[in-house]
Amino acid sequence: MKKIFNFSPGPSMIPREVLLQAQNELINWNNLNFSVMEISHRSKYFINLVEEFENNLRILMNVPKTYKILFCQGGARTQFAAIPMNLLNYNQNADYANIGYWSYKAIEEAKKYCVPNIINTKKIINNIIYIKPINEWLLNNESVYIHYCANETIEGIAINEEPNFKNKIVVADLSSTILTKKIDISRYGIIYASTQKNIGPSGLTIIIIRDDLIIKKNYRKELPSVLNYKIIADNNSMFNTPPTFSLYLSSLVLKWLKRKGGIKYINKINQKKADLLYSTIDNSKIYINNVSIKNRSLTNIIFNINKKNIENIFLKKAENQGLYFLKGHSILGGIRASIYNAMPIEGIQTLVKFMNSFEKLYI
Repeated sequence: MKKIFNFSPGPSMIPREVLLQAQNELINWNNLNFSVMEISHRSKYFINLVEEFENNLRILMNVPKTYKILFCQGGARTQFAAIPMNLLNYNQNADYANIGYWSYKAIEEAKKYCVPNIINTKKIINNIIYIKPINEWLLNNESVYIHYCANETIEGIAINEEPNFKNKIVVADLSSTILTKKIDISRYGIIYASTQKNIGPSGLTIIIIRDDLIIKKNYRKELPSVLNYKIIADNNSMFNTPPTFSLYLSSLVLKWLKRKGGIKYINKINQKKADLLYSTIDNSKIYINNVSIKNRSLTNIIFNINKKNIENIFLKKAENQGLYFLKGHSILGGIRASIYNAMPIEGIQTLVKFMNSFEKLYI
Protein backbone atom coordinates (compact mmCIF):
# COMPACT_ATOMS: atom_id res chain seq x y z
CA MET A 1 0.00 0.00 0.00
CA LYS A 2 1.36 3.41 -1.03
CA LYS A 3 2.36 5.62 1.91
CA ILE A 4 0.43 8.90 2.05
CA PHE A 5 1.81 12.23 3.28
CA ASN A 6 -0.66 14.97 4.15
CA PHE A 7 0.61 18.54 3.59
CA SER A 8 -2.72 20.18 4.40
CA PRO A 9 -2.36 23.66 5.98
CA GLY A 10 -5.18 23.01 8.43
CA PRO A 11 -6.97 21.07 9.54
CA SER A 12 -3.72 19.22 9.20
CA MET A 13 -2.31 15.79 9.89
CA ILE A 14 -2.34 14.28 13.38
CA PRO A 15 0.30 11.78 14.55
CA ARG A 16 -0.76 8.34 13.39
CA GLU A 17 -0.12 6.70 16.74
CA VAL A 18 -2.49 9.24 18.32
CA LEU A 19 -5.20 8.45 15.79
CA LEU A 20 -4.75 4.73 16.40
CA GLN A 21 -5.09 5.26 20.15
CA ALA A 22 -8.24 7.33 19.63
CA GLN A 23 -9.62 4.65 17.34
CA ASN A 24 -8.98 2.02 19.98
CA GLU A 25 -10.61 4.12 22.72
CA LEU A 26 -13.49 5.46 20.68
CA ILE A 27 -16.23 3.33 22.28
CA ASN A 28 -14.43 2.41 25.49
CA TRP A 29 -12.55 5.35 26.93
CA ASN A 30 -10.64 4.73 30.18
CA ASN A 31 -12.32 1.31 30.38
CA LEU A 32 -15.64 3.01 31.14
CA ASN A 33 -17.47 1.35 28.23
CA PHE A 34 -18.52 4.64 26.70
CA SER A 35 -16.93 7.26 24.50
CA VAL A 36 -15.32 10.48 25.70
CA MET A 37 -17.88 12.21 23.45
CA GLU A 38 -20.77 10.80 25.48
CA ILE A 39 -20.03 12.14 28.95
CA SER A 40 -20.65 15.43 30.72
CA HIS A 41 -17.90 18.01 30.52
CA ARG A 42 -18.51 18.57 34.24
CA SER A 43 -17.97 14.95 35.21
CA LYS A 44 -14.89 14.05 37.24
CA TYR A 45 -13.61 11.94 34.34
CA PHE A 46 -13.57 14.82 31.89
CA ILE A 47 -12.37 17.41 34.42
CA ASN A 48 -9.37 15.16 35.10
CA LEU A 49 -8.64 15.04 31.35
CA VAL A 50 -8.75 18.84 31.04
CA GLU A 51 -6.56 19.34 34.11
CA GLU A 52 -3.98 16.90 32.73
CA PHE A 53 -4.13 18.66 29.34
CA GLU A 54 -3.48 22.03 30.95
CA ASN A 55 -0.67 20.67 33.11
CA ASN A 56 1.08 19.09 30.12
CA LEU A 57 0.77 22.33 28.15
CA ARG A 58 2.29 24.27 31.04
CA ILE A 59 5.19 21.83 31.21
CA LEU A 60 5.83 21.77 27.46
CA MET A 61 5.68 25.55 27.05
CA ASN A 62 7.04 26.50 30.49
CA VAL A 63 4.00 28.65 31.19
CA PRO A 64 4.52 30.85 34.29
CA LYS A 65 2.11 30.58 37.22
CA THR A 66 1.08 34.19 36.58
CA TYR A 67 -0.67 33.12 33.36
CA LYS A 68 -3.96 31.32 32.93
CA ILE A 69 -4.78 28.89 30.15
CA LEU A 70 -8.26 29.13 28.67
CA PHE A 71 -9.94 26.68 26.32
CA CYS A 72 -12.37 28.39 23.95
CA GLN A 73 -14.36 27.79 20.79
CA GLY A 74 -14.77 29.64 17.51
CA GLY A 75 -11.25 29.30 16.19
CA ALA A 76 -8.53 31.94 16.36
CA ARG A 77 -10.66 34.15 14.14
CA THR A 78 -13.14 34.67 16.98
CA GLN A 79 -10.31 36.16 19.03
CA PHE A 80 -9.92 38.91 16.42
CA ALA A 81 -13.06 40.36 18.04
CA ALA A 82 -12.68 39.03 21.58
CA ILE A 83 -9.27 40.62 22.14
CA PRO A 84 -10.20 44.28 21.52
CA MET A 85 -13.52 43.80 23.30
CA ASN A 86 -11.76 42.46 26.40
CA LEU A 87 -8.76 44.80 26.44
CA LEU A 88 -10.06 48.13 25.14
CA ASN A 89 -12.64 50.54 26.47
CA TYR A 90 -14.53 52.80 24.09
CA ASN A 91 -11.81 55.45 23.93
CA GLN A 92 -8.72 53.26 23.57
CA ASN A 93 -6.84 51.98 20.54
CA ALA A 94 -4.21 49.39 19.67
CA ASP A 95 -1.32 48.80 17.30
CA TYR A 96 -1.72 46.14 14.61
CA ALA A 97 1.20 44.90 12.52
CA ASN A 98 0.17 44.16 8.95
CA ILE A 99 2.30 41.21 7.88
CA GLY A 100 0.01 39.13 5.69
CA TYR A 101 -3.48 37.78 5.11
CA TRP A 102 -4.37 36.82 8.69
CA SER A 103 -2.88 40.01 10.11
CA TYR A 104 -5.09 41.96 7.73
CA LYS A 105 -8.19 40.00 8.75
CA ALA A 106 -7.46 40.75 12.41
CA ILE A 107 -7.12 44.44 11.53
CA GLU A 108 -10.44 44.45 9.66
CA GLU A 109 -12.20 42.96 12.69
CA ALA A 110 -10.49 45.34 15.12
CA LYS A 111 -11.82 48.32 13.14
CA LYS A 112 -15.26 47.51 14.54
CA TYR A 113 -14.05 48.29 18.07
CA CYS A 114 -11.28 50.86 17.69
CA VAL A 115 -9.22 52.86 15.22
CA PRO A 116 -6.15 50.64 14.97
CA ASN A 117 -2.72 52.05 14.29
CA ILE A 118 -1.73 49.92 11.30
CA ILE A 119 1.98 49.17 11.07
CA ASN A 120 3.06 48.22 7.57
CA THR A 121 5.95 45.87 8.20
CA LYS A 122 6.63 44.51 4.72
CA LYS A 123 9.15 45.72 2.21
CA ILE A 124 10.18 44.23 -1.13
CA ILE A 125 13.74 44.52 -2.41
CA ASN A 126 14.70 42.89 -5.73
CA ASN A 127 11.45 40.90 -5.60
CA ILE A 128 12.35 39.47 -2.16
CA ILE A 129 9.90 40.02 0.70
CA TYR A 130 11.31 41.27 3.99
CA ILE A 131 9.68 42.01 7.33
CA LYS A 132 11.08 44.99 9.18
CA PRO A 133 12.78 44.11 12.48
CA ILE A 134 10.47 44.58 15.45
CA ASN A 135 12.55 47.48 16.77
CA GLU A 136 11.72 49.43 13.59
CA TRP A 137 7.95 49.15 13.99
CA LEU A 138 6.34 52.57 14.51
CA LEU A 139 4.10 52.07 17.53
CA ASN A 140 1.62 54.56 18.90
CA ASN A 141 2.62 55.56 22.44
CA GLU A 142 -1.05 55.77 23.43
CA SER A 143 -2.03 52.30 22.21
CA VAL A 144 -2.92 49.64 24.77
CA TYR A 145 -1.41 46.63 22.99
CA ILE A 146 0.45 45.52 19.88
CA HIS A 147 -1.06 42.63 17.92
CA TYR A 148 0.63 40.51 15.28
CA CYS A 149 0.44 37.12 13.61
CA ALA A 150 3.82 35.43 14.04
CA ASN A 151 3.45 33.15 11.03
CA GLU A 152 1.41 33.89 7.93
CA THR A 153 0.38 30.49 6.60
CA ILE A 154 -0.74 31.70 3.18
CA GLU A 155 2.37 33.69 2.24
CA GLY A 156 4.92 31.58 4.14
CA ILE A 157 6.18 34.64 6.02
CA ALA A 158 7.24 34.56 9.66
CA ILE A 159 8.53 36.79 12.42
CA ASN A 160 11.32 34.68 13.84
CA GLU A 161 12.37 37.04 16.63
CA GLU A 162 10.87 37.36 20.10
CA PRO A 163 8.97 40.56 20.89
CA ASN A 164 10.74 43.22 22.92
CA PHE A 165 8.33 46.09 23.49
CA LYS A 166 8.67 48.13 26.68
CA ASN A 167 5.47 48.95 28.57
CA LYS A 168 3.31 47.41 25.86
CA ILE A 169 0.99 44.41 26.02
CA VAL A 170 1.98 41.98 23.28
CA VAL A 171 -0.83 39.91 21.72
CA ALA A 172 0.23 37.22 19.26
CA ASP A 173 -1.61 34.78 17.04
CA LEU A 174 0.56 31.66 17.21
CA SER A 175 -1.91 29.26 15.59
CA SER A 176 0.63 27.81 13.17
CA THR A 177 3.76 27.99 15.35
CA ILE A 178 2.62 26.99 18.82
CA LEU A 179 4.64 24.02 20.15
CA THR A 180 7.00 24.06 17.14
CA LYS A 181 9.75 25.98 18.92
CA LYS A 182 10.57 27.38 22.33
CA ILE A 183 9.18 30.82 23.15
CA ASP A 184 9.48 33.06 26.20
CA ILE A 185 5.90 33.34 27.45
CA SER A 186 6.80 36.22 29.77
CA ARG A 187 7.31 38.50 26.75
CA TYR A 188 3.62 38.23 25.85
CA GLY A 189 0.41 39.41 27.42
CA ILE A 190 -1.78 37.06 25.38
CA ILE A 191 -0.98 34.15 23.11
CA TYR A 192 -3.80 32.51 21.24
CA ALA A 193 -3.85 29.59 18.85
CA SER A 194 -6.39 27.37 17.16
CA THR A 195 -5.49 23.72 17.52
CA GLN A 196 -5.97 22.36 13.99
CA LYS A 197 -2.35 22.75 12.87
CA ASN A 198 0.07 21.54 15.55
CA ILE A 199 -2.15 20.25 18.33
CA GLY A 200 -5.27 18.43 17.23
CA PRO A 201 -8.55 18.71 15.33
CA SER A 202 -10.43 21.95 14.71
CA GLY A 203 -12.94 23.35 17.17
CA LEU A 204 -10.66 24.37 20.03
CA THR A 205 -8.72 27.57 20.63
CA ILE A 206 -6.09 27.86 23.35
CA ILE A 207 -5.51 31.21 25.06
CA ILE A 208 -2.55 31.83 27.37
CA ILE A 209 -3.20 35.10 29.16
CA ARG A 210 -1.43 37.04 31.90
CA ASP A 211 -3.50 37.25 35.07
CA ASP A 212 -3.68 41.03 35.23
CA LEU A 213 -5.35 41.15 31.81
CA ILE A 214 -8.24 39.05 33.10
CA ILE A 215 -8.97 41.17 36.15
CA LYS A 216 -9.69 44.22 33.99
CA LYS A 217 -13.31 45.23 34.68
CA ASN A 218 -14.00 48.10 32.29
CA TYR A 219 -14.65 45.90 29.29
CA ARG A 220 -17.43 46.79 26.90
CA LYS A 221 -20.96 46.14 28.07
CA GLU A 222 -21.79 44.36 24.80
CA LEU A 223 -19.00 41.82 25.30
CA PRO A 224 -20.71 38.39 25.06
CA SER A 225 -20.30 36.22 28.14
CA VAL A 226 -18.85 33.38 26.06
CA LEU A 227 -16.03 35.73 24.96
CA ASN A 228 -15.42 37.35 28.35
CA TYR A 229 -12.01 36.16 29.56
CA LYS A 230 -12.87 36.69 33.22
CA ILE A 231 -16.05 34.63 33.01
CA ILE A 232 -14.22 31.90 31.09
CA ALA A 233 -11.38 31.87 33.66
CA ASP A 234 -13.74 31.94 36.67
CA ASN A 235 -15.52 28.89 35.25
CA ASN A 236 -12.31 26.98 34.39
CA SER A 237 -13.21 27.09 30.68
CA MET A 238 -16.47 25.26 31.43
CA PHE A 239 -18.87 28.22 31.25
CA ASN A 240 -20.46 26.55 28.23
CA THR A 241 -20.02 23.06 26.83
CA PRO A 242 -16.52 22.84 25.32
CA PRO A 243 -15.58 20.83 22.21
CA THR A 244 -14.98 17.67 24.20
CA PHE A 245 -13.57 15.48 21.44
CA SER A 246 -11.13 18.19 20.35
CA LEU A 247 -9.93 18.52 23.94
CA TYR A 248 -9.53 14.75 24.23
CA LEU A 249 -7.61 14.28 20.99
CA SER A 250 -5.46 17.37 21.60
CA SER A 251 -4.58 16.01 25.03
CA LEU A 252 -3.31 12.82 23.36
CA VAL A 253 -1.13 14.89 21.01
CA LEU A 254 0.49 16.67 23.97
CA LYS A 255 1.29 13.30 25.55
CA TRP A 256 2.77 12.19 22.22
CA LEU A 257 4.92 15.33 22.10
CA LYS A 258 6.16 14.74 25.64
CA ARG A 259 7.10 11.16 24.78
CA LYS A 260 9.05 12.38 21.75
CA GLY A 261 11.14 14.70 23.85
CA GLY A 262 9.14 17.91 24.00
CA ILE A 263 9.59 21.17 22.13
CA LYS A 264 13.40 21.06 22.11
CA TYR A 265 13.31 17.74 20.28
CA ILE A 266 10.51 18.60 17.86
CA ASN A 267 12.12 21.93 16.96
CA LYS A 268 15.28 20.12 15.83
CA ILE A 269 13.17 17.89 13.61
CA ASN A 270 11.17 20.83 12.29
CA GLN A 271 14.32 22.76 11.46
CA LYS A 272 15.80 19.76 9.69
CA LYS A 273 12.62 19.36 7.63
CA ALA A 274 12.50 23.03 6.69
CA ASP A 275 16.23 23.20 5.84
CA LEU A 276 15.94 20.18 3.56
CA LEU A 277 13.00 21.61 1.64
CA TYR A 278 14.34 25.17 1.41
CA SER A 279 17.75 23.97 0.22
CA THR A 280 16.04 21.95 -2.52
CA ILE A 281 14.16 25.08 -3.64
CA ASP A 282 17.23 27.33 -3.45
CA ASN A 283 19.38 24.93 -5.44
CA SER A 284 16.73 24.42 -8.09
CA LYS A 285 16.48 25.96 -11.53
CA ILE A 286 12.66 25.92 -11.60
CA TYR A 287 11.44 26.35 -8.01
CA ILE A 288 11.26 29.86 -6.55
CA ASN A 289 10.73 31.14 -3.01
CA ASN A 290 10.78 34.94 -2.71
CA VAL A 291 10.78 35.32 1.08
CA SER A 292 13.96 36.56 2.74
CA ILE A 293 15.83 33.88 4.67
CA LYS A 294 15.28 35.70 7.98
CA ASN A 295 11.52 35.73 7.44
CA ARG A 296 10.91 32.27 6.06
CA SER A 297 8.26 30.20 7.76
CA LEU A 298 9.29 27.08 9.62
CA THR A 299 5.92 25.42 9.01
CA ASN A 300 4.46 26.71 5.73
CA ILE A 301 6.86 26.62 2.82
CA ILE A 302 5.64 28.39 -0.30
CA PHE A 303 7.16 28.16 -3.76
CA ASN A 304 6.33 28.71 -7.40
CA ILE A 305 7.51 27.07 -10.60
CA ASN A 306 9.08 29.35 -13.19
CA LYS A 307 7.70 27.35 -16.11
CA LYS A 308 4.27 28.25 -17.40
CA ASN A 309 1.26 25.98 -16.99
CA ILE A 310 2.98 23.13 -15.18
CA GLU A 311 1.95 23.68 -11.55
CA ASN A 312 -1.20 21.62 -12.06
CA ILE A 313 0.91 18.88 -13.61
CA PHE A 314 3.20 19.05 -10.58
CA LEU A 315 0.25 18.72 -8.20
CA LYS A 316 -1.28 15.80 -10.10
CA LYS A 317 2.00 13.90 -10.29
CA ALA A 318 2.64 14.64 -6.61
CA GLU A 319 -0.66 13.02 -5.65
CA ASN A 320 0.30 9.97 -7.70
CA GLN A 321 3.33 9.73 -5.41
CA GLY A 322 1.18 9.98 -2.26
CA LEU A 323 1.91 13.70 -1.67
CA TYR A 324 -1.44 15.37 -0.99
CA PHE A 325 -2.76 18.94 -0.46
CA LEU A 326 0.22 20.84 -1.87
CA LYS A 327 -1.89 23.37 -3.76
CA GLY A 328 -1.30 26.95 -2.61
CA HIS A 329 -4.07 29.13 -1.21
CA SER A 330 -6.53 30.42 -3.80
CA ILE A 331 -5.54 34.08 -3.27
CA LEU A 332 -1.85 33.40 -3.93
CA GLY A 333 -1.58 30.20 -5.94
CA GLY A 334 1.69 28.31 -6.25
CA ILE A 335 2.71 25.35 -4.12
CA ARG A 336 2.47 25.20 -0.34
CA ALA A 337 3.95 22.47 1.84
CA SER A 338 2.66 22.72 5.40
CA ILE A 339 5.02 20.72 7.59
CA TYR A 340 3.71 20.93 11.12
CA ASN A 341 4.86 18.81 14.07
CA ALA A 342 3.09 15.64 12.94
CA MET A 343 4.78 15.61 9.52
CA PRO A 344 7.62 13.04 9.69
CA ILE A 345 10.92 13.80 8.02
CA GLU A 346 10.20 10.88 5.70
CA GLY A 347 7.43 12.99 4.17
CA ILE A 348 9.88 15.77 3.34
CA GLN A 349 12.40 13.32 1.94
CA THR A 350 9.71 11.85 -0.30
CA LEU A 351 8.63 15.32 -1.44
CA VAL A 352 12.21 16.38 -2.17
CA LYS A 353 12.87 13.21 -4.15
CA PHE A 354 9.76 13.88 -6.21
CA MET A 355 10.70 17.56 -6.74
CA ASN A 356 14.15 16.60 -8.01
CA SER A 357 12.80 14.02 -10.44
CA PHE A 358 10.08 16.42 -11.63
CA GLU A 359 12.64 19.16 -12.24
CA LYS A 360 14.70 16.88 -14.49
CA LEU A 361 11.70 16.64 -16.82
CA TYR A 362 11.45 20.40 -17.30
CA ILE A 363 14.92 21.99 -17.19
